[in-house]
Amino acid sequence: MKSEIRLSIETRYGDMRVSEQKAANYVLDHFEKIPDMSLKELSDQCGVSQPTVLRMVRAIGFLGFKDFRYALIMELAKNQKVKGIQQPMYGFSLEKGDRLEDVPRKIVTTTSKILEENLKNISMKTYKKVIDAINHARMIDIYSVENSNVAARDLLTKLLYLGLNCRYMDDYYHQRICAGNLTEDDVAIGISYSGCSEDTVEAVKAAKKSKATTIVITNFRDSVISRYADLLICTSQEQLFYGDAIFSRTSQLALVDMIYMGLLISNYDQYAKKLDASSRLIRDKAYVEKDL
Repeated sequence: MKSEIRLSIETRYGDMRVSEQKAANYVLDHFEKIPDMSLKELSDQCGVSQPTVLRMVRAIGFLGFKDFRYALIMELAKNQKVKGIQQPMYGFSLEKGDRLEDVPRKIVTTTSKILEENLKNISMKTYKKVIDAINHARMIDIYSVENSNVAARDLLTKLLYLGLNCRYMDDYYHQRICAGNLTEDDVAIGISYSGCSEDTVEAVKAAKKSKATTIVITNFRDSVISRYADLLICTSQEQLFYGDAIFSRTSQLALVDMIYMGLLISNYDQYAKKLDASSRLIRDKAYVEKDL
């Protein structure tokens, strides 16, 4: 069965200009290479101008090159599943004949590779601005859905321990209401691996409209949510995405820890006192030896 993008190109091919057809021909012949290309790289390979590539992309129903490339990534992922090869995480292929004994090694190897990618793609300049923005925020909102909720809740817990005014809700309507009531003194943090989760994107968009400082944690620099980020932290530049990317939370949780430790270091005496006070408040909830 042909992919939807191939069918779209073929359906509209006859109405394209000759130069646009040239770009379309290259895409059809090199389908799996496109996700790794920038707009300039694709136009150079096609032998046409960048505006020509954009006209071709819009002719088949996409708003721009970023949307086209993301849709292509998704289609390629679906094709992998149809072939019987599951890709449950970045760099980890899973097949029917795999041995159970190999799973721990693959998990550790994959985790290490993901964290190395994190470190390579973090801008220290942006990281410092993130710490400064959170330190001076009147209110901190956190938005996420699905797998990213794990990182969002972890960030909420850590910020609350530090005594910061922070809130997180997993209800989309509540997120939009909160985002709409933020001010320029506030910070909104959107966490989305794909960068295309509609609810998270719309919440961050609403927060930016309210003039809050928006911080975005995502895997793809060219994703939709990045358009509304004042401060963008990308976990990777690998343009690989699978709907069941179970290790997306690994990179997100690492960034949460970086933010948490960065805040501690930025004002150690103040936050150390807050941590001590917060720990005392919940100390009676822990089992002690005499209770066991």
